[in-house]
Amino acid sequence: MIRDITLGQYFPGDTIIHRLDPRVKITLTMLYIIILFMINGPIPYLIMTVFLSVAIYLSKINLRLIFKGLRPILILLVFTTMLNIFYTQGGTVLLNIGFVTVTTHGIYMAFFIILRLILLISVSFVMLTYTTSPIMLTDGLESLLGPFKKLKFPAHELAMMMTIALRFIPTLMEETDRIMSAQKSRGADFETGSILKRAKALIPVLIPLFIGAFRRAEELAIAMECRCYRGGQGRTRLRVLVLDKKDYAVTILTLAVFAISIVMSYTIVWGVITR
Repeated sequence: MIRDITLGQYFPGDTIIHRLDPRVKITLTMLYIIILFMINGPIPYLIMTVFLSVAIYLSKINLRLIFKGLRPILILLVFTTMLNIFYTQGGTVLLNIGFVTVTTHGIYMAFFIILRLILLISVSFVMLTYTTSPIMLTDGLESLLGPFKKLKFPAHELAMMMTIALRFIPTLMEETDRIMSAQKSRGADFETGSILKRAKALIPVLIPLFIGAFRRAEELAIAMECRCYRGGQGRTRLRVLVLDKKDYAVTILTLAVFAISIVMSYTIVWGVITR
């Protein structure tokens, strides 16, 4: 399970998705997530699914990486499905056993909530972590937060902290896997017994993991100080972010797709209400 976590990993490439300005990718990803919570109905979700499928195809990211990244949230998906199927009222009753009632509306809601979660996480992988290097992600975040600097908002520091956190997720996962392997070789059991027993078995893993994380943080701070790091003021960049034609074209096309999804969603909802 630890090896399945791919959040924070960057896969270099020379596709149009990789070459997009990080500010464009961050903005469009946030809009995509917002619109996922605004739309309703099968057609708008189909449009958003096709859009993400095209983005995955253009980025040339292997689908196995997407599924591998979704595997850690499998429990959350199953739990969400059960809640919506058994506790959502409305529609035709398909099954009624005691306090458990399964309706067509419950199945409908469960399907679209699961689809929403999958799309939300997948777009974050494809448009951000998988196709954007940590340095470019930092520069993009800082540029977008730049206007808030006039209000004394620490844009550079916040962008740096978020990027470092994403960057060290794979490192911490590898260290966790290494510690668990060492504990297993000494007879530790993390897979059998009750939930409480398995939770107690993780204590010998968490203690050295936290110690290692603090040690890495201290080493990183010392390394940054040795390189005379003093925050974002007066810093220059090897690559200056400049929007070009492809960024404008992708933005306009994406906004058009988003607008169509919203219009289709509210048209369908209004048609149902006035029917």
